[in-house]
Amino acid sequence: MFDYTLAHWSTFFIAAILLNLSPGPDIAYILAQTARNGQRSGFAAMFGIWSGAFLHVLLAAVGLSAILATSATAFTFVKWVGAIYLIWLGIQAFRSNGASYSSDRETTQSSNLKIFRQGVLVSALNPKVAIFFLAFLPQFIVVGAGPTSAQLFLHGTLIIVVAAFIEPPLVILGSKLTRYLSENPKVASWMDRGLGTLFVGLGTRLALSDRT
Repeated sequence: MFDYTLAHWSTFFIAAILLNLSPGPDIAYILAQTARNGQRSGFAAMFGIWSGAFLHVLLAAVGLSAILATSATAFTFVKWVGAIYLIWLGIQAFRSNGASYSSDRETTQSSNLKIFRQGVLVSALNPKVAIFFLAFLPQFIVVGAGPTSAQLFLHGTLIIVVAAFIEPPLVILGSKLTRYLSENPKVASWMDRGLGTLFVGLGTRLALSDRT
């Protein structure tokens, strides 16, 4: 069971690394929370994103993600919920206008829990992620290597494992921005505007996307 060649794993891990390095709502959310609230919040956002991604892995493994790929109604519903949520995050950044980087702001355990939950939603409410897993993971299914659902689950989980080697260093590096931004309100204000524009743009792109 799970008997793969070296060429198989080499191809898979190269693809997984490139996938995790590609920009998108997940990385944007993690870095935004890191810059705003520091390293702990960055990790809370990261674990939230991973949890949402793991949900997509589970759905792909049991075949439920196929509903999004075949049902226009289901895809459109999830797409609009995700788009609205991203745009809402963008509006929140615009309204903050740099205040979220204030040096006297205390990030509590409850606020980190909120950041975690938001991260889960950012990832889980992106139907393009579900469809990507459905298109990407089956390419690494090997006949005779094990049940299809188990192979899908294994490869999907390994994508998150690869993220565990890529994203933590980004959080650690990004946290170094926190003090600088807290001491430079004008820069922090422009950062919030940039983040707001990014999230609104990502939400708009998701709203205009289709299943292909």
